[in-house]
Amino acid sequence: MKAAISATALRASLRSVVRQVRRGERITVIYRGRPAFQIVPLMSMRPSDCPLETDPLFRAKAIGRARDGGSAGAHDAVLYGPRRRT
Repeated sequence: MKAAISATALRASLRSVVRQVRRGERITVIYRGRPAFQIVPLMSMRPSDCPLETDPLFRAKAIGRARDGGSAGAHDAVLYGPRRRT
């Protein structure tokens, strides 16, 4: 079942919304009268729902050097998990 809630109501009833989502419900958040995003249970998300190739951060060019000495690939692995070969 899909439900909708305003952003204001979400802030006021976050605990209840978390319970609903944990039970498997998907909730669409309305911001300024328009659907803004969905809150979905983690277990319902599949890697194919958001392929890395379409993620603008995944393909972004480097903007500087890391201060921790890690490579861009190492940082991507932390953010996105190990890269899967297809």
